[in-house]
This record gives sequence, C-alpha cells and structure tokens, in this order.
Amino acid sequence: MSRTDEPAEDEPAADERQGSEPSAEVRHPIEWDEAPNNQKSADERQAISKREEKNDARKIVTGESKYTADYAPNFPDLAEAAVLRSEIAHGYVTEIDTSAAEAMDGVYAVITPDSETVPDRKYTSAGQSYPEPSPWDLTILRRKVRFVGDPIAAVAAKNGDIADRAIRAIDVTYEELDPVLDPEEATDPDAPRIHDPEEVENAQPGADYERNVEAHDEGEIGDVDGTFEEAATRDDWVVTETEWKTPYQSHCVPEPHTTIARRDQDDRIHLVTSTQVPYHTRRQLSHLFDVPIRDVRVTKPRIGAGFGSKQSMLIEPITVALMEAAGRPVKLETTRREQFYALRSRRPARVRLRSVVTDKGDIKALDMSAVTNSGAYGPHGRTVTGSIGTKPLPLYTHTPNVRFEMTAVHTNLPVGGAIRGYGAPQGHFALEGHMDEVAHELGIDPIELRSRNLIAEGDLEAVSGITMKSEHVRRIRSCGLDECIAEGKAAIGWDEIEQPEEAHLHRACGVALTAQKSGVAGDELGAAHIKMNEDGSFILQTGAVDIGPGADTAMAQIAAEVLGARSEDVLVQPSDTDISPFDYGAYASSTTYVTGSAVKKAAEDARDQLLKFASRMLEEPADTLETRDGTVRSERTGESVTLEEVGYESIYGDEVRAQVMGQASFSTDESPPPFGAQFADVTVNEETGEFEIHKLVFAVDCGVAINPDLAEGQVEGAMHMSYELATSAGLSFDDDGTPETLGFRDYGMPTTADQPPLKSILVETYEPTGPFGAKSVAEIPVNGVPPALSNAIRRAVGVRVSDLPITAEKIRAQLDE
Repeated sequence: MSRTDEPAEDEPAADERQGSEPSAEVRHPIEWDEAPNNQKSADERQAISKREEKNDARKIVTGESKYTADYAPNFPDLAEAAVLRSEIAHGYVTEIDTSAAEAMDGVYAVITPDSETVPDRKYTSAGQSYPEPSPWDLTILRRKVRFVGDPIAAVAAKNGDIADRAIRAIDVTYEELDPVLDPEEATDPDAPRIHDPEEVENAQPGADYERNVEAHDEGEIGDVDGTFEEAATRDDWVVTETEWKTPYQSHCVPEPHTTIARRDQDDRIHLVTSTQVPYHTRRQLSHLFDVPIRDVRVTKPRIGAGFGSKQSMLIEPITVALMEAAGRPVKLETTRREQFYALRSRRPARVRLRSVVTDKGDIKALDMSAVTNSGAYGPHGRTVTGSIGTKPLPLYTHTPNVRFEMTAVHTNLPVGGAIRGYGAPQGHFALEGHMDEVAHELGIDPIELRSRNLIAEGDLEAVSGITMKSEHVRRIRSCGLDECIAEGKAAIGWDEIEQPEEAHLHRACGVALTAQKSGVAGDELGAAHIKMNEDGSFILQTGAVDIGPGADTAMAQIAAEVLGARSEDVLVQPSDTDISPFDYGAYASSTTYVTGSAVKKAAEDARDQLLKFASRMLEEPADTLETRDGTVRSERTGESVTLEEVGYESIYGDEVRAQVMGQASFSTDESPPPFGAQFADVTVNEETGEFEIHKLVFAVDCGVAINPDLAEGQVEGAMHMSYELATSAGLSFDDDGTPETLGFRDYGMPTTADQPPLKSILVETYEPTGPFGAKSVAEIPVNGVPPALSNAIRRAVGVRVSDLPITAEKIRAQLDE
C-alpha cells in the first residue's frame, strides 16, 4: 500500500520550509479539535445510543399522522387540480383547445404555457444549493415536449373528478419529431437534438447540446495510461476489463407528491407541501414567480417517505400558477401512474472499468467511465453521474493511478433525479463486481483481495474529489471496515457453506464493500433553535425534514443528551420557513451529521444559560454543575434542582428573568464516510437459472448510532430497496418512448413474501467530527445487494450477470453458452 510520506518528527514539512501553500497533510491533520463533551463512553450516555421509540410511530400506524392531503379540510373553498401531460416523446404542441374544459360546470381555471399566471422563466427542479449545480432547462408548462409525461396544461376544479374530466376534454395538436431513446445513439451528431443550447441557462461543465450531452467531466490521479502500457510488458501484472449496466428505479413512495397552495391573510404565497427541501423550494418559487423570498412560505407536514424524489420541486409551480388563476386555494395530488412515468427515477447507467493488479493482489490502476441517461431534462445529472465514481472509488484510495470519466446524456425518456444512494449504487455494482472478477482471475479470495487494498483510518483520501471539486481532500478519522467484514462474514457463514445434496443446486456467498458520505463537504448548512418551557421541557426547531426514518427522534435524543433531559421532553416541530431556522433539507445523508451538529451546539447554548440560573439557585459555580436525569446537580455538595424548577425560576424568578433559548448554525468542509460490508447467501439451480437468497447481511460503520433501532430500520429498508434494484427494478417503454410501467403491478416491486431474511449489524466506531461520534447511515445500505448477489451467483455457478436486474433467464442464458 502506498502512503503519503510524513516528515520526520522534528523536521518541518516542505511547504512550511519553502513558504508555499500548506500541504494536504497540514490542512487535514489526523487530530481533530473537538468539544470535550463530544466523546462519551457507553455507560456515560444518557439519551443517545438508546433504543427510543420513533416519536411518531404510533400516530403513523394508527392513521393519526397528518400528511399534506389531510390539510385539505382546513380550506373550505379548496379547488382540486389535475395535469395534462404529453402523449408523445418528442415534438411541439402546435395548438391547445381548452374551450370545452373551460365550459364545464365546476371548472375554476385552465392554464397553458400562454396563461398570464404561468411564468416562462427557466429553472431546475433539483432542490440543491445555490447556485444550483444543475442546468435551468425547465419551464412550468411546455410548448416543446421532450418525453411522454411533460406537463402542457392544468385544471383547477370543484373536485378531482371534474378536474380529470376537464383534462380529458382538452384537445391538443402535436407536431411530432423523431425521439432518441438510447444514450449512445443520442450522442451521434446526426441524432435528434433535444435541447437548443441557446435556451438552456446555467449550462454545466462539458455540456454539448449539439450531441445531447448535459455534462461531462473527468479527472486523474497518477498516470493511468502509463500504468496500462507498463502492464502490457509485464507477466506479473494482470489487466481486467468489465462493463456493467443498471436500469431505471422508481422511488415507490407511499405518499404521492402533493401540494396545497394558497394566498394567506397577508397576501403571501403559502404552500403546504410534501418536500424534502422547504428552503430550496421557497427560493426557487421566489425566482420563478418574481416575488421576494419574504412573500413565500413553505410548510412541510409529515411526509410519507421521500427517498430523494421529494428533493425535486415537481408540482409546486403548477399548483401556485393554478391558485393564482383560480383565485382560491388549490390542491394538486399526483396519481400513482404519474409517479412512475412523469416525475423522477434513478437514472440508468453504463459503467466500464479497467484495472491493473499485480499477481500478489496489489491494485496499480483503476480506470472507470460512466455514461448515464438523464432523460429529457438535467436535474442532478452532473452530480449524480459524478457520484458513480467519487463515492465507491475511495474504498481503494491507496491505488496510485486512478481515472474517472463521466458523461450525462439526454434522451426522450423520463427524467433522472435524486434517489437514495445518489449514483453510488450504480458505481458500487460496477466496482465491487469488477473486484470479484479480478479475484477470480488471480485465484485470490475476494475478501483477501479487498482487505489488501482497503482504505483505513488515518488515510488522506483524494479520490472523492477526482471530478467536480478536484481540490477536495479528506482525512479518514474513523473506519470500521475490517470489523464490518469480520462480523458480516461470521453472520453469513462464509466459511461454513455446505453444498445441497441435489447435483443441480449450487450454493455460495458473495460480498461487496460500500462507502457513502455524510452530507456534501463545504456545501451544507444546518441551524437549530431550542427554548426551555417553565416545566423543564424544550421546544426544538430545525429546518431539517424528517422524511420517515425518525430524524426528529434522533434530534431530540442529541438535544436531551446535552441538556440532561428525557428525550420525550424535547418536542421537535415540523419545518416551516416562517418559523424554523434555515436548513438545506433532508438529502445527501446530512441530517444526523449536519443538522445534528447544529442541534448539539444549540442545546449547549441553552445549557449554558440554564446553568447560570441553577448556579444562583444552588449557590454553586456553574462549572461545578452537571445536568443529568432531569436535574442539575452540584458535583461538590450533591445538592440538586430539577429542570422544572430551573424553568420556573428563569421565567418567574424574583432576581433575573429570561427565557432560556439556545441557537446555533453548523457548516463544515468535512464529510466523513460511513462504511459497510454487504453479504449474500444464495443457491442457484443450474437447470433453470432460478436462485434462492437465504439471507442478506449488512454490517455498517456509522460511527456512534444515535438510536440503534432507527439505524437498523434504515439498514433493513435500504437493503430492501437494494434488493429491488438487484432483482426487479426497471421501467419499460415501447419503440416510441411510451411508458409501459404504470403501477406497482407492472413494476414488480418485491413484496414481503419475496423478501429474503435480513440481518443488520451496527459496528460502532467514533467519528470526532460528528455529533457524539455519529456519521450517516441512511443511504449506504442501498449500495450493496446488486454486487453481492451478482458475486454470489458468479461463485456458485460461474456466470456473471452484469446487466441489472438479475433474473433466472439471464443466468440460464449464460449457462447455455
């Protein structure tokens, strides 16, 4: 393994001697200056690392939780909406006749691209930081249509039935253009051009709209070509080349996208909407409708899961435009059909890999290229495609020569967007499948090959910045991969597999290692505000969004740990841009790490204030007091007061009265990766190609788990989503680009009867940059099942399925070759 050479202990670094810019070693020291209260042993922890019940669990299972659509009765004059979407994949709308729809009883408004309330400004639907790293290539309603599903008109009516009938009464005339459905064909100079480059604002690096290329980037460390040239002259270096393909994947959110838009009593635009990014949505609506940010309010109620789909602003602009046209509140709730073909999905990818590895198993070079299908528009195209390489490649950061090239391509198919894993599942399928092929060629155990080249604690890792942010380097301060491998290997029974008695059945285990990030380094901001009530309870407000996994519960536990309170006495309020502190939103596995750090700092601010009151009450210096179990106790005398007594004293006391209120913001250039090891145990029938998965095991290093129950739930849910990608994901289309997958029955999402047994293992490490040592856990388990399953099948019957989904037909076809 190659490591960065360190100067002698008493010798200054070269850059210090020469007065040049500090080196990465200096800028990213191993030591981290953390708060003294951050690291707590297991027996010192009061609220964190406890298996607290998810605070809304009972409300969800009893139907008491209120989602966006449940707020409709709050608006007696509410109209319901429906959207007319393009029936062709490519062309122009030459005429829209809305007269029949407008004449129907109960229709309040019909809007088209030419309506006064429909701005023609460009924007992106990607809910990302500002300025958005996605092209502005959308308008609210479209005259030029680029896929079946493009919105071209919308109706607000007395109820949903009338709105649906009105939509069907609109007569549309098209001028059809030839569609292009394959990314490789799309880049041919003679292929139909999907976007006019003059009409796209904020175009991304490497964009070439003459060839339907949305973005292109590449980066290199070392000398990749030179290494392959040298490999051609050596017998002890092995070159391996592979190609991998992944399909569309739907988010399959239980709650469809839903928005209610109204004008409030101050004539401001107010949205109640199922979004992961309230503040980004507010900013984008302000831009689109040319109103001050202060005149837009976004309220996020309970969300029925997001998985990245609700990081996109998809229906909010249409709802606002309809509200303005109808002059009354409007609710737009998408259908399940729209969810599958008209909104957002995981983008298909083709990934090619080449490697040079010595006959001892040392990786000398990795060369990865990825081409993705962005579909008709470009939200998240550059950033997701870049993540295909920048998330998994750091697993083997000791590789001295690495190159990654990425290209995002437009076609006339549905739009790719953000989805759990954000490019990492596509990249891990390729890289971890490739590693097994290398192990097979070398005759080395696949775990031994990986362990020989793995990233480790203390490493200075630059591969994650190989594209887009080439200056980005990070120090690995926590890494439990060795433990993940050992515990996962034991749990799956790697060394204890017994073959079935039937000669046509073959059993084997497969492994895949995974990595992710904790937020976006240098591009996140979380804030928190906490106030103390007189009874010793607390109200916590953040702009973060709990999209189902229990983030609000984890935030309450972090605050309670600092304050010495019970976690149930910390009430977390839902996000509302008028009330909540700013937050980028729930995406990029950032909530626990980024927002949790802000919550911890805000709670520390409040704790300092309440200790001052307790100090006067106990007549003890504040620095001799500790908070624990709902009390403030003197270490010297053992005397104590309850938090309730402090609360009453702070608000009603005779000497000093002040509300205890803590607040803080948090941003960082750090993004510590969680690590994981996925194992699959499978038996394959060589006569039919059918396979049975006996067990899926995922061992994860997420630092300190704030709530082990919630962390394990994240792992199991993500493994199910990963299993779906491995075995049944994909959307189908006819030759004209018309979608054929329009519901769960067509999609084939695995049911509980299909799901193999799952086992999650939490391997605790300590991440000094995270709140109480925590890293992320939400996305990393979605990366591992496809490569682990493909690797298990390869070991069982000797065939490689490199084109997802993995099916019996594909296995049987290769066995017949």
